[in-house]
Amino acid sequence: MSSQTGAGARWTRALISLLVILVAFGAAWFIPPRLGLDLSGGTQIVLETQDGPDGTAADSENTDKVVEVLRQRIDRLGVAEANMSRSGENRIIVELPGVQDPAEAAQIVGQTAQLSFHPVLGVGESGGQGVQAPQGGDFANPPADEARAPSDGEGEAPAGGEGGEMTQEEMEELLGGMGGDPGGGGMPQAPAGPPAENPEDVALTLPDSEGTMLQLGEAAIQGDRVSSAEAGLDQVNRAQWVVNVGFRGEGRDQWQELTGQAACFQEGDPRRRVAIVLDDQVISSPQVTAETACEVGMAGGQTTISGDFNSETAEELAVLIEGGSLPLPVTEVQRQTVGPTLGAAAIEASAIAAILGIAFTALYITLVYRMVGFLASLALAFYTLIAYGALVAISATLTLPGLAGFVLAIGMAIDANVLIFERAREEYQRQQQVYEANKASGMKESDKEGKDGKETGALARRRRRAVPPNLEKAFVQGTQKAWSAVLDTNVTTILAAALLFFFASGTVQGFGVTLSLGTIASMISALVIARVFVEWAVRRTVIKKHPSISGIDRIGKVRTWLVEKNPQLMNFRRVGLIVAALIVVTAIAAPLVRDTNLGVEFTGGRVLEYEITGDQDLSVDEARGVISGLDFAGSDTAVVQESGDGDLSVRTGDISDTEADGITEAIAEETGGVDLVSDELIGPSMGDELRNRALIALGAALALQMIYLAWRFRWSFGVSTMVSLAFNMVLVVGLFIWLGKPIDGVFLAAILSVIGFTVNDSVVVFDRVRDEWAKDDKSSFTEIANRAILNTLPRTVNTTVGAWIILVFLTFLGGSSLQDFSIAMLVGLTTGVVSTVFVAVPLAIWLQKWDKTPAPHVIKERKAKQKVAAKAARDADDGAVV
Repeated sequence: MSSQTGAGARWTRALISLLVILVAFGAAWFIPPRLGLDLSGGTQIVLETQDGPDGTAADSENTDKVVEVLRQRIDRLGVAEANMSRSGENRIIVELPGVQDPAEAAQIVGQTAQLSFHPVLGVGESGGQGVQAPQGGDFANPPADEARAPSDGEGEAPAGGEGGEMTQEEMEELLGGMGGDPGGGGMPQAPAGPPAENPEDVALTLPDSEGTMLQLGEAAIQGDRVSSAEAGLDQVNRAQWVVNVGFRGEGRDQWQELTGQAACFQEGDPRRRVAIVLDDQVISSPQVTAETACEVGMAGGQTTISGDFNSETAEELAVLIEGGSLPLPVTEVQRQTVGPTLGAAAIEASAIAAILGIAFTALYITLVYRMVGFLASLALAFYTLIAYGALVAISATLTLPGLAGFVLAIGMAIDANVLIFERAREEYQRQQQVYEANKASGMKESDKEGKDGKETGALARRRRRAVPPNLEKAFVQGTQKAWSAVLDTNVTTILAAALLFFFASGTVQGFGVTLSLGTIASMISALVIARVFVEWAVRRTVIKKHPSISGIDRIGKVRTWLVEKNPQLMNFRRVGLIVAALIVVTAIAAPLVRDTNLGVEFTGGRVLEYEITGDQDLSVDEARGVISGLDFAGSDTAVVQESGDGDLSVRTGDISDTEADGITEAIAEETGGVDLVSDELIGPSMGDELRNRALIALGAALALQMIYLAWRFRWSFGVSTMVSLAFNMVLVVGLFIWLGKPIDGVFLAAILSVIGFTVNDSVVVFDRVRDEWAKDDKSSFTEIANRAILNTLPRTVNTTVGAWIILVFLTFLGGSSLQDFSIAMLVGLTTGVVSTVFVAVPLAIWLQKWDKTPAPHVIKERKAKQKVAAKAARDADDGAVV
């Protein structure tokens, strides 16, 4: 850390600050934020690709191809600002803003696997040859559709003809009964016909809209041979909507051959039809027109499918045909739907909590540190701008836990400023003591000596040693001495945030991103911008004449009292360790006595959150009774809890959309009306993976923190800090289990944040231990550790109170989704301070028996001797003669 006080260095820092602020302002002004679905509302679906039936591997390359096909499909459906990306090797994250119906979203995306064209070999029965239709399928086909060669100019859609976003009813109409009128627009409905001549040729047996089981042969054309599919009006009468399909490459000849074979059968014979199959569901089965000759087929690679279409169903069928073929089959492993009102409320609540948190934190810091506290608070405002500008500049998605990380990083900026201010106070006091000692010995003050002007040369220099304390010098030296602690605390926080990014997922991953950016921005705010402000202020004449205004001219009263009284806290270290052991036993007993409320992220299942809009009240017990009376697997074990202000949260197993709709209807009937504000579905495999990754993240956090501290300090300090961390985590987890609160992804974010702050406390204390030990080779380690705790306790209290203020506002104003996060953080921060004093330091004292690492004062003496020896060696090499 630079300790320069020259004008050049000050101007450099000022220009860097101005440049950073201008860039951040430009990014914040011109780049719109990218809100997560928990803030903007909409649906997120996580798909997992599987190995194809033909052996195609579900690797990153083929998954990227699936993403492109899905993107084309979503774009044609008109979903605004949809976002798709690959996650890992074979996961696809699909975000659909504004789509509130989870069933609709699943049909838009999750049912888009494999498209193929099949010959109809005959009519069979369910349970016959080939692959059978899925049980309870939602899709059928319009057997009255007709395939014919297109007329000239056909396919032009009038303005406004394309459908917008699909509703659930429209999707059901399209895929469940589209064109089912036997007399509408095509040839008459084909009656049940003969079975396939050769049963061994039957590959699929699927129903049409009338329930007739069609026996289908092997796929004659794969979906990737479709070049285009467009909805338009029939050119003949301009009154009937049709779908024009074009084929590419081999598909042109394959279509001609397929229709030529079908044309050899009489009209009305089901074998004259061609089945278009998507996801083992027949989406259309048009009959070849009478004009098509046997063994000739439809040439030109074009065909028109007619039926009882309107503009929307025709467009949606065109989208299914053109965008339906994926290189790999996909399965849905996670789904989350958030209503727009919930997202807007979350933004408003978090914004209010952030503004009030920053304002009251700034007020507290100003009261404690006066002018420099006020300037640090002003730098906090620029921190907000820099952090937000960096967030939008890298196109990071801002989620609800991300907002918490954004606000929480303010605590890191406060911590850095407090460390610097406390060190600056120490330096100013040291200068004051030297100045008073020199004056007492008869030395004149340097400024009076300068006015006299009679003495010059060596005599003047010797007598000008009674130098008054200097605020700027004290602040710069305090910044320099605090640099190592500031660096270590921020590095440990970034380590925790990085673990969140790599091992967590979804909104918790967003928390890691914003916490990392916020931590970096807080360092810029505290070490550059705040320093520019303070250095400018302490150079003003009025501040020099009245140093008490600055806030760093004297050590605080609490710290002064602690140093004077010198309470021997380490005399109670055994009591502290015994109490900590009892707390650990109580926390470990929690899962043995109470059921652990693992979140749906870790167990799999479905969580539905409702806002009661009707006039009738419904208690949790009454709602549980209503749901247990429904006929679905696990209805009697559904978990019903109160969510927010009288709203309901229902957690079940992995149920279908139909069963979820049944819950909604039952609660609405009892209350007079409900709004589904959130719907989250996670498959069992996804839950297992998230749980395992969470455990890996926690283990990696402990290991990395211990390695870093052992490298920066001593191995005994690293082990002591890790045991203190483990104690803190066990305490918070045990408390949540005793209270019956959910342990989910947001809780994981809180735990890793607690790890970061607990390590910060330990780093600051052990950094001070190292500093005190380097200057004192006579006192025992216990005395040195006790003195270090007393000197750093005011910093710990001030930093913790600043974070408390923010977390209290998040608890009461941040909404129910952030309430548990804030509670976990409040408990973790408080116990983190206690665990550092009564767990980490006592353990470090005990471990010194085995830690043979040289003491800091020994290392200091060794370096001094090495420096003298190096200088002597250089002088000898010069060959100088005296």
